[in-house]
Amino acid sequence: MTKGSWIAGALAALAAGAGGYWAGRDGLKLPEVSELASTVQKQIGLEQSKAASEEPRSAPAGPVVYYRHPDGKPFYSLESKQSEDGRDYRPVHASEDISFEGDPPPVSEQPARPVTPGARRVLFYRNPMGLPDTSTAPKKDSMGMDYIPVYEGEAEASTVAISPGKLQRTGVRSEVVERRALTRPVRAPGALDEDERRVSVVSVRSESFIEAVENVTTGDHVHRGQPLFRLYSPEIAAAAAQYLTAIGMEGARRRLQNLGVPPDVVNEIERTRKVPLTITWTAPRDGAVVQRNVSNGMRAMPGDVLFRIVDHSSVWVMADVSERDLAGVEEGQPATVRVRSFPGRTFTGVVARIYPHLSAETRTVRIRIELANPDGVLRPAMYADVELESGSRAPVVAVPDSAVIDTGARQVVILDRGEGRFAPREVQVGVRGSGFTEIRNGVAEGDRVVVSANFLIDAESNLKAALQGMATSKATP
Repeated sequence: MTKGSWIAGALAALAAGAGGYWAGRDGLKLPEVSELASTVQKQIGLEQSKAASEEPRSAPAGPVVYYRHPDGKPFYSLESKQSEDGRDYRPVHASEDISFEGDPPPVSEQPARPVTPGARRVLFYRNPMGLPDTSTAPKKDSMGMDYIPVYEGEAEASTVAISPGKLQRTGVRSEVVERRALTRPVRAPGALDEDERRVSVVSVRSESFIEAVENVTTGDHVHRGQPLFRLYSPEIAAAAAQYLTAIGMEGARRRLQNLGVPPDVVNEIERTRKVPLTITWTAPRDGAVVQRNVSNGMRAMPGDVLFRIVDHSSVWVMADVSERDLAGVEEGQPATVRVRSFPGRTFTGVVARIYPHLSAETRTVRIRIELANPDGVLRPAMYADVELESGSRAPVVAVPDSAVIDTGARQVVILDRGEGRFAPREVQVGVRGSGFTEIRNGVAEGDRVVVSANFLIDAESNLKAALQGMATSKATP
């Protein structure tokens, strides 16, 4: 306690005791006692001012940051002004350490601190409850809490602080960024088709006459070597007679083979040494008869399609993949096929071919998927829905899709810095899949990002940044 303060206290005690004593002894009235006390208090104020002026103090350094009320009340101004009773506001320099806890001491009693070249500058003051409200000068909110100073280089301009109660009401939730193996399904419509390698056409290579057709109709399933019809061909009969007269000659046998005579018929001619009147034509493979163009007694010309047989034990799915999804498709990739005729049932195949041409009308690329069809339930021309699993092979840094705010021009996530503080961060995204988005740049594994109510935080952050910009431009002379 300074000497001046001790004297002021003694005078106050003396005035109070004397006033009470004389009031009791001489019957002084209370107004007279009050006038005496007021006179003593004025004297105390003079003594305190004199004592304060006698104490050594360091001159404040640095520019004037703002002006405050002469009595230390929480009233501030960027420009010099006067109080209600006509007294000037006190200037506060950059070197003065101001405390906003309770009633601050007068400016004259604040310790001075030297200004260093690296001293931080207060950019603005933000609301202690995280509300989108800033100020260029210190102030208090409606509950008497001091606004928090934000120093140059201390935090991002768009960082916001939200109270725990508001976090709970808005449903803000955050998750840790992890590395994941992403898979992105590519879906495309398609239709079933025949396997071109499993189609056989039955025809003759010489002019012939159909003697009789076996009991085989369209839709029947035939086996390799099963008789289809019997025919008479003058050219084949002449070649067989020549073969018998020159048995063992390679040229005569080759002529019969060139005419398409089945090998077992040639062997039968050689064994019996007789030219058959008619020749039995057999099925070249197992499969279903999808076309029959032959009747008893008809004339068949070389190249006419008499039967068409298709093996349906394996079928193709021809799907049209969108141009934007083509990067996620490759040959050998597994595919899941769902046929609309069998809801709830799936078939698994592989991508066997990606066709080289793009359809200019539909902007799609055709792919071919091979499916096993052992029970024959899949039929050509059936509609099918194809789904391909694609994406990154190795785990990548990924966040939930809900964490990414896509504005069209940029992608942003909200970082959770803890203690109710959040900051937006622009990121570079990659592939998407399984409900997650790859982040190639902007966040790292272990960071926390907001996955729900992030639009509210982003809006508050943008508003705060705008308010800060307004406050900075207003404070700049």
